Amino acid sequence: MTSGNGRRWTGKAARTSGAREAGTPSRRGRGVGTGPGSWLARPLASFHLVVTIATLLTALGLVMVLSASGVVEYAEGGSAYSLFIQQTLFAAIGAVLFYLALRVPLRLLRQASFPLFAISVLALVLVLIPGIGTSVQGARRWLILGPVSVQPSEVVKVTLIVWGAHLLVSRRAMGSSLRDILVPLVPAGVLVCLLIVVQPNLSTTVAVGIILGALLWFGGLPIRLFVTIAVSGVVAAGVLAMSAGYRSNRVRSFFNPGSDPQGDNYQARQALYSLADGGIWGRGLGQSRAKWSYLPNAHNDFIFAIIGEELGFLGCALVLGLFALFVYTGLRIASRSADPFLRLLTASATTWIAGQAMINIGYVVGLLPVTGLQLPLVSAGGSSLAITLLMFGLIANAARHEPEAVAALHAGQDGRFSRLLRLPKPEVYAPARASARRGRAPRPSDRGSSALPQGRRGRAEPARRRSPESRGTSSARATRAWEPSYPVNHARERGRSR
Repeated sequence: MTSGNGRRWTGKAARTSGAREAGTPSRRGRGVGTGPGSWLARPLASFHLVVTIATLLTALGLVMVLSASGVVEYAEGGSAYSLFIQQTLFAAIGAVLFYLALRVPLRLLRQASFPLFAISVLALVLVLIPGIGTSVQGARRWLILGPVSVQPSEVVKVTLIVWGAHLLVSRRAMGSSLRDILVPLVPAGVLVCLLIVVQPNLSTTVAVGIILGALLWFGGLPIRLFVTIAVSGVVAAGVLAMSAGYRSNRVRSFFNPGSDPQGDNYQARQALYSLADGGIWGRGLGQSRAKWSYLPNAHNDFIFAIIGEELGFLGCALVLGLFALFVYTGLRIASRSADPFLRLLTASATTWIAGQAMINIGYVVGLLPVTGLQLPLVSAGGSSLAITLLMFGLIANAARHEPEAVAALHAGQDGRFSRLLRLPKPEVYAPARASARRGRAPRPSDRGSSALPQGRRGRAEPARRRSPESRGTSSARATRAWEPSYPVNHARERGRSR
């Protein structure tokens, strides 16, 4: 809309409907100031942050994998670039998965959540069958699919998050009892953990436990019950850690670090030497000494030690800063999303990735026992890299569904990146329409809950009428699970500005 003198007025339509009616001028959602706060106030700031963090961590990981693995790969008679080329291939696959995750409609994602989870669990069973699964160093974790190998345990992390978020939101919307909410999810999570333990792979079991705990916590599980489940999980992890010889040796060496410096404590001590050797500024990229067969798995589990040695304290601070910024961005997206499914999915995914990163960094610096969890997007590991980029793509998709982002995109403020990728417009979340289809009067929390402010709803109505969601109750997509009916407390869902 333009005023009489031709000046463009958006009235901060991407933020509140009241500001538009007041006629407040805006710089196309860019904010009035020039500092970081004004940049974060832009409608697509969360989306750009997720893309930037994923790009920086992946690029850093490729560089450090090349630096840390070249010596060992060449010493084993291969090319110094062989592992780097493999990691780059999976990074390209992950970039494709990231793009597909950006484009996938939320209804399709939710409808396919259980079939995808069931397929991933079936893959966990198949990997244990001799002749189908591939065993490496006594662990049966990989399936060979043509020229690439895939770890089903990495895939099941994403499918568990998506299906778990869909299940919890759906059951809560239908007013199910606490037992009905827990019975499908918790037994399924326990089954996944058991299948991964049999491989054996305790580190990934810990990651799945983090995911299950995050789903239950952000899903609104009562604190007493959550504490009971969490304590049971910790006890089970402790029993499993002491049940196998190599795992119990890791725990004993952690509590007695000087007991066996050339045996069980060798790897942890070498990691600390590598970090200390880097100092503040580091020895320089490619100048690590530990990677010359002094530090086992330098390119994988202990790549953070190589970062500290070559890039110093500043390089480690950069990695920690990127993951801290990711935590802030993920929780920001979760708190700003109008769709409860996106809130639960984004918060759980953020907890999983951040928790795995902290565990990896924790055992490298000696704060935790060595578990073998990889540093997301940085450590060598093709399946982990591709699947984590897929999860980042889903989080970026959720960022484009923030109410401010939806309003800006429907108003034509796509930005160069979105126009370059030809991303579709995000759907408008409106619980009031679901209430009408279910034959009940809209609740007070449903009024004004559209992601678009009132001043913009007229422009978005044609898109709503074309949506499959409005084709009547006979449509298979018009399910109660899609738009929850329980009351929400989000300010923008009640049609009020913050």
